[in-house]
Amino acid sequence: MFTKKLKFNQNFFIKILFLFMIFYVFFYSPVYAGLFDGNPQIVDKLNSTFEQIESWLLKLATPAAAVAIAVGVFMQKFSFGDEERIRIAKKLIRSTLFSYAFILVLDLVLSAIQTLLK
Repeated sequence: MFTKKLKFNQNFFIKILFLFMIFYVFFYSPVYAGLFDGNPQIVDKLNSTFEQIESWLLKLATPAAAVAIAVGVFMQKFSFGDEERIRIAKKLIRSTLFSYAFILVLDLVLSAIQTLLK
């Protein structure tokens, strides 16, 4: 029983190995990076797309942060002494400033990495 199962596994392994060898012989085609004169076209398109997305995010983050800070200031101004609203307004302003600072630092770091890679 054990030898029959072992023989079956050996036959299966030999068939799979033979299949891989056939695929390797008939479908092997080397691709050289020197053919593209630098970067492939798809990589260039992806890089430019990510740069556009980054610029759009920065353009959208600036007015969004300004609106959030203005809402926090108005909420604090018109809270009429309500401690809960004052606390929420301060939290909104603080979190907005931290988020916007994080976005600016991230943009700075990505720009530094890009200049180092070029």
